[in-house]
Amino acid sequence: MPRLSEVIAALENLWPAERAESWDAVGTVVGDPGQEVTRVLFAVDPVRETVDEAVTLGADLLVTHHPLYLRGTTTVAASTFKGRVVHTLIKNDIALHVAHTNADTADPGVSDALAGALDLRVVRPLVPDPTDPDGRRGLGRVCELDHPLTVRDLAARAAERLPATVQGIRVAGDPDALVRTVAVSGGSGDSLFDHVRAASVDAFLTADLRHHPASEFVADRAHSPLALLDAAHWATEWPWCELAAAQLDEISDRHGWDLRVHVSKTVTDPWTAHAASPATTDTSGAPN
Repeated sequence: MPRLSEVIAALENLWPAERAESWDAVGTVVGDPGQEVTRVLFAVDPVRETVDEAVTLGADLLVTHHPLYLRGTTTVAASTFKGRVVHTLIKNDIALHVAHTNADTADPGVSDALAGALDLRVVRPLVPDPTDPDGRRGLGRVCELDHPLTVRDLAARAAERLPATVQGIRVAGDPDALVRTVAVSGGSGDSLFDHVRAASVDAFLTADLRHHPASEFVADRAHSPLALLDAAHWATEWPWCELAAAQLDEISDRHGWDLRVHVSKTVTDPWTAHAASPATTDTSGAPN
């Protein structure tokens, strides 16, 4: 069985910590480097539900996309939500490792997994990493469809292929417009609008789109005659867990490790219900 230090070294090779944003908090949060690892669980969020799942599974390592402590803390008291997570992990000899923005820009990374879930062909990064001589790393991806789809059909595909959430997929723009090229970015993406405009794509699929940036973006029809597709943050990043698990499986086979790698199916999207308006309208103003 590999030691935790060996598994972490393999993960750091996939997602080097130095490629994370300066504000990010990645790497190993808790864990004894010398402990043996037999089971690994991948999840988006280091919350009580996924930690309890790791305990039930008998995992020795939990790998999450989102950090536990992004802004630091002065306490790990079990009376706090995050402190309880730390206590549970340590009491059950479960290590926690985080790959966040260093996994976003990896090749392959979070947006590659998102594109793959939607059967999109990746062409290039949306925001290339200037330190990558091959031009494959970076934030987001510019993709092509094998066959054009309407915005409505692309949204339906996203709703079908991504994990189900109460939000589903929101659309801004003409639902009947044809899409041949699409930019994708797992997680919050409205800071990338300038890059999306420059990419000259037909649609942009991401998460956490805010009212004012989205409204201004679609209103600027002279420069951005494209559609926005807004999915749940958790749903756009969950496909990375399957990609990352497959990468670790491959490493395990190559090294002759007897690792059992799992992906959490626990839905940690915070929204739990959705009440639709009695009547909705499309872009023409006609009732649906």
